Amino acid sequence: MAAEGDDLAATITALDHAVFDSFNHCSDPAQLRRHASYFDAAVEFYHDTGGVTWTRDAMLANTARHACGHFTRELLPGTLEVFPVKDFGAIARGQHRFCDTASGKCEGLADFTIVWRLRDGQWQITRVLSYGHRAIAADSAR
Repeated sequence: MAAEGDDLAATITALDHAVFDSFNHCSDPAQLRRHASYFDAAVEFYHDTGGVTWTRDAMLANTARHACGHFTRELLPGTLEVFPVKDFGAIARGQHRFCDTASGKCEGLADFTIVWRLRDGQWQITRVLSYGHRAIAADSAR
């Protein structure tokens, strides 16, 4: 069973990297489409300061409007935890920081929880919680 857990953690870690690599380059329409492919059409996205979106289209509209070309996301090393969900997929949680694209300064920090579903061999995000958004002290920003 440990190997399964290790394999699951490696899979979700790779998916986290891929989904946010596309997010970080989403000012390119092809990357925004790639980013969209990681999300179920009925994804629910709960953002403590931005509110709730109930569909992939609404979430992507917010991403395009507020994030693409404005900031990037970096996973804080050592914070990603992965938990299996029997007969469904996995829950990932961790912390990430946000960096201003123009200045390169990383001044925002938040916690996240992402629910991944494995269906027909494809992993997709069905729920996202992004919360606890706060400023990072200047000396720890990078």
